[in-house]
Amino acid sequence: MKDLNASVICRAFAELSVGQVHYACAGEASAPAVLFLHQTPRSWAEYRAVLPLVGQRYHAIAMDTVGFGDSAPAPWAPTIEHWAAIAAELLDSLGIAKAHVVGHHTGGVIAVELAATFPERVSSLVLSSTPFTGEAFRAARAASKPIDAVERSGDGAHLLQMWRNRQAFYPPERPDLLEAFVLDALKVSGDLEGGHRAVASYRMEERIGRVTQPVLLLRAPDDPYASSHAAELGEHLHDARIVDIAGGMVPLPDQLPEAFAAAVLDFLDSLR
Repeated sequence: MKDLNASVICRAFAELSVGQVHYACAGEASAPAVLFLHQTPRSWAEYRAVLPLVGQRYHAIAMDTVGFGDSAPAPWAPTIEHWAAIAAELLDSLGIAKAHVVGHHTGGVIAVELAATFPERVSSLVLSSTPFTGEAFRAARAASKPIDAVERSGDGAHLLQMWRNRQAFYPPERPDLLEAFVLDALKVSGDLEGGHRAVASYRMEERIGRVTQPVLLLRAPDDPYASSHAAELGEHLHDARIVDIAGGMVPLPDQLPEAFAAAVLDFLDSLR
């Protein structure tokens, strides 16, 4: 891959076992790789402002999970295990033997599975607003309403409902973040709730013990879905530290990209 100025984002497709998988990258391909995994139902664009910042010192790559963004539709029912395997395929396709992995919400759960299944491919983890999907989490999800599911209507009322479903968890002065969410949600192939169901069925308690890499837990204090999980995650990990990003909400990476990138860079630099 051609080296690019760190401020430039390059976008491309990799031909993998599921079809074409879209990714974006910034920084020099010769630098240590950092793979970014997005939340449901977002895309690589969640990290649009983060990639050039991390790309100043690393090869920063953000992929569209299969079924999201511009990647091919999933040929199977969504599972965390399938998504982790495709992430490993992308690393193979790019000639990357080992990478640091950053995941937000669903992306963090995928990152745990990636590190557990392919430990030789993962140098470290940054788990941002990542839930611990144990028995209590699964029970709570089973008893709760869907997060993003809407019934399509001819007058477009479902678009407003998608906005309102998330509105309370986004900063009120940033409608651009909700616009980005709706745009990505409209591109999802298949069930809009599929990613949330995959997270809700993942048995993290059976996998997280295999994660021995250094871990940074990024906590967004104003994210009610995930902030309470950071301490519990830390208890199950061999080498983890917690960093709070003040004011952080559900859309943390694109809400506060400078603070997010700074926390990631401080952690990665400390491992050198």
